[in-house]
Amino acid sequence: MKKERSQFRDHGAEASLFNRRAVVSFIGIIILSFVLIGNLYHLEVQDYKEYQARSNNNRIKVIPIAPNRGRIYDRNGVILAENVPVYSLEIIPEKVANLPETLTNLKTLLGVTDDEIAAFMKEKKHTRRFKPVTLIDQMNEKQVAEFSVNEFHYPGVDIDAHLERYYPYGSALTHTLGYVAKINDRDIKSLKEQGIYNNYKATRTIGKLGIERYYEDLLHGQSGYEKVEVNSRGRVIRTLEYVPPVSGKDIKLTIDLNLQLYANKLLTEDVKDPKTGKMVTKTRRGAIVVLDPRDDAILAMVSSPSYDPNLFVHGISSKEYSQLLNSPAHPLVNRTTLGVYPPGSTVKPQIAVAALATGVITPNTVRNNPGWWRIPNSNSRKFRDDVRWGHGNVDVYKAIEQSVDTFFYQVAYDMGIDRISKWMNKFGYGELTGIDIREETAGNMPTREWKRAHTKQPWYQGDTIPIGIGQGYWTATPMQIAKATSVVANSGVVHRPHLLYAIIDGDKEDIVKFKDFPKVEPVPEKYWKIAQEGMHLVTTKGTARKEFQNLGYEAAGKTGTSQVYTMSDTENYDANEVAEHLRDHALFTGFAPVNHPQVLVSTILEHGGWGRNAAPIARKIMDYVLVKPTLHPEAQKQEGDDKSATPVDVSKTTAVKTS
Repeated sequence: MKKERSQFRDHGAEASLFNRRAVVSFIGIIILSFVLIGNLYHLEVQDYKEYQARSNNNRIKVIPIAPNRGRIYDRNGVILAENVPVYSLEIIPEKVANLPETLTNLKTLLGVTDDEIAAFMKEKKHTRRFKPVTLIDQMNEKQVAEFSVNEFHYPGVDIDAHLERYYPYGSALTHTLGYVAKINDRDIKSLKEQGIYNNYKATRTIGKLGIERYYEDLLHGQSGYEKVEVNSRGRVIRTLEYVPPVSGKDIKLTIDLNLQLYANKLLTEDVKDPKTGKMVTKTRRGAIVVLDPRDDAILAMVSSPSYDPNLFVHGISSKEYSQLLNSPAHPLVNRTTLGVYPPGSTVKPQIAVAALATGVITPNTVRNNPGWWRIPNSNSRKFRDDVRWGHGNVDVYKAIEQSVDTFFYQVAYDMGIDRISKWMNKFGYGELTGIDIREETAGNMPTREWKRAHTKQPWYQGDTIPIGIGQGYWTATPMQIAKATSVVANSGVVHRPHLLYAIIDGDKEDIVKFKDFPKVEPVPEKYWKIAQEGMHLVTTKGTARKEFQNLGYEAAGKTGTSQVYTMSDTENYDANEVAEHLRDHALFTGFAPVNHPQVLVSTILEHGGWGRNAAPIARKIMDYVLVKPTLHPEAQKQEGDDKSATPVDVSKTTAVKTS
């Protein structure tokens, strides 16, 4: 009996334990069910959009579509930069039954090179089999025709067409237009920093220099995209959405193509080859800037020698680039805005205006010129004039007309470097001109602080004297000289040199206006007239009188001779006995007509000798603009070659030449 009771109690205890465990398990199941339901709710409701997006990312791809780049025209509507179709041959490996045989046949049919096949095989290793791999990067017309006829023999091989930049006038406009080239890692980093990289994912090239770089935002446009559905292997199944790209805007430049080509021609000369005895065309080193002084619109901008920008569009070879980079003629340098030279006597009109405005001289100041000048009360070396016997009594008019150095030595001594620097800054020296390309230097308008920072020496009185004739530590670009000349022509109004004329939006042209710089003040009008008349005398009685004979208009100008090295006090300069690379640079800057300027020309010929040697080029450009172009054989020939060519409109044109 006792045993039975004990068993009954054990059975009851087990039943009670079981019941408790069952209850706990049931509660656990309920709790876990709620956790599961909560997680399902969290996944299916709260995080639905996130997981849907992840799913769509695996299923849906967005393929960016590059926009067409805006075209560039000259002021008369002649196209300067266009987009042309380029054809490449592509192969989808998985669609080709026998790839080696196909490559062999294409080599025979199209003349595919071993290098192209090697590049294809290398790219194929890193590309999925269902995606196209390029075999021929640029097909010529014959290759396109040959393959088009035989295309049915080559399943999986197709021609892909895209637009590529082309510059029809080659080297004639390189330093103005610049060029586009393939986007590199540095470009990608810059685009990401600007937050616009997504707009370039489908774009092959980007503006690298000149107008192409400066107005990249206008010219590039807005990328479109194609939303497609893909399978697990990434193959496109269908298109879900298509948003077309927005083409970049076309722009018009202030450049006149006819004038640009004419100015380019002026920096070439026919010489006899000493080896063959035949006449060959030689390119002269220099620069030409042609402005309309009424607003400083740039009508021509030539840097010589130049190079073909089309070489860079598709990718220049290392050998070709090395030749350009190491050339002693430095064709890669834009001499108009990056070439720095002592401005020489071209600055004397501006120095005269500053001296008059500060009371250092008056219109009646007359000084005797014996042919040399020395710092008063000192035993310093003599600063000589170009005329050893001197010019006699000289006033400010004659000082500009005959380019009398000794007159301006005294002016520089009386003004001092502080006032000279301050006033020349007003004319734009030592400052960027504001031109709408990024390849520009400010040159150097020296100051006491500049010399101490660069040479660790103080400014000496003798440093100031050559500044009065645009020498010493003073350097400037041809564009700065043109701008400063324009300030004199406009009686103190400082325009911004610019290349953009209008933005084309459909059938509408929006003319662009550029804001002027502060006017040079305080300068009475009569002092500007003195500088203008002095420059007028240069072309009628002075240093450029022979080059400006028999004009049909009145011109004003200033010659300049820029020394390459410093001569000793007793040394005589003879260009025929000096090595070419040590010869002086020849400069000229001027405008016409005198009273109502329509053309301004600044020129520099590297190692060209006396400044008057640059004057004939300026004269020819002024004639081209202001006189009927057909008076010139070059223009007449060009007019015969291109009946659609439009001569420069005098009402819209100004010329400045620098070489």
